[in-house]
Amino acid sequence: MKKISILFSAAALILASCAGNPEGKKADTSEAAVLSEATGVELTVDTTQSEVKWEGTKVTGSHHGIVRINSGKLFIQNDTLSGGEFTIDVKNLENKDLEGEFKGKLEGHLKSADFFDVEKFPEASFAITKVTPEGPDKLNIAGNLTIRGVSKNVSFITDITESTASKFDGKADFNIAREDWGLTYAGKADDLISKEINFKVHLVANKI
Repeated sequence: MKKISILFSAAALILASCAGNPEGKKADTSEAAVLSEATGVELTVDTTQSEVKWEGTKVTGSHHGIVRINSGKLFIQNDTLSGGEFTIDVKNLENKDLEGEFKGKLEGHLKSADFFDVEKFPEASFAITKVTPEGPDKLNIAGNLTIRGVSKNVSFITDITESTASKFDGKADFNIAREDWGLTYAGKADDLISKEINFKVHLVANKI
């Protein structure tokens, strides 16, 4: 009976230490790539319509929120995205599933050195290095994602709603392994945090 009790205790401990990743396909990740000069018509990212939603999971649940895009530009050639870049306002990261004191505590922790360290790194950025067609209204976009001063090249599928010389509208949904960017905080011993973060990017740009 004692052995069974020990086995149950061990199983409970193992389950408590496993945090499933948020839903989403992990982006292909490699070392940062060399940037090349983009060509085509330049569009300005609309920061009022563009945003990045984030989600992280842990053993006992999940949290989600948004970060705003500060600025950016895209290039369109023959009605297809050919390059571009944008910056992300990590310093003003928001949580959307909590309120009051708990919301403030979580946001403060995410902005601390345990996670994004916004005092040293107030912005993140993404710079496109390659665009490959993936079928009707889909592109495989690769680019250098910089978080906490660390740059890695990631590639993911983007669904295109509109892509012309006057407007671009696209959405991507992908995960990254946070430790690749130095986000190594594991969480509490009995409530570990998932290895991956999910990002849902909505990017709108217009001809000014």
